[in-house]
Amino acid sequence: MKIRALMLVLLLSVEPVTFAVAQSSREPMSRGGSVPRLGDIMLAKQWRHIKLWFAGRQKNWELAAYELAQMKSSLADAATLYANIPISDVEIMIEPLQSINKAIEAKDSTSFASAFNRLTVACNSCHREMGREFITIQVPAVSPFSDQSFSPSRKQ
Repeated sequence: MKIRALMLVLLLSVEPVTFAVAQSSREPMSRGGSVPRLGDIMLAKQWRHIKLWFAGRQKNWELAAYELAQMKSSLADAATLYANIPISDVEIMIEPLQSINKAIEAKDSTSFASAFNRLTVACNSCHREMGREFITIQVPAVSPFSDQSFSPSRKQ
């Protein structure tokens, strides 16, 4: 348990880095209040994954940073609520997420795309480790968000 807490602190200290957690049908640590199912948390993460890609592709670095921070927040909740997620699945996410963060800060589209691809591979690796290989994530081809512009806004 100490290793899990240490890893969570390490990941949460890197802004706006996040980590991925594979979907599970296992029960959360706490049943108090309204605890979201891990699958629901991961679905929200998948939407953030899509939005992060299109924000970075359009060089909307402010939105990309926001989406990365939102992913981090929801996945921290998942790691806190679901203690049976292996530490190795968390560790595999560190490098790609740090690289995405650096690419966003540098406003580097090429590095962003490369790091995003590594993140996607890490997500799928985690799914396989958790016995959920039937869940395969890919780089989005089209945006399901027809009501959102991913282009950077013009500041007046």
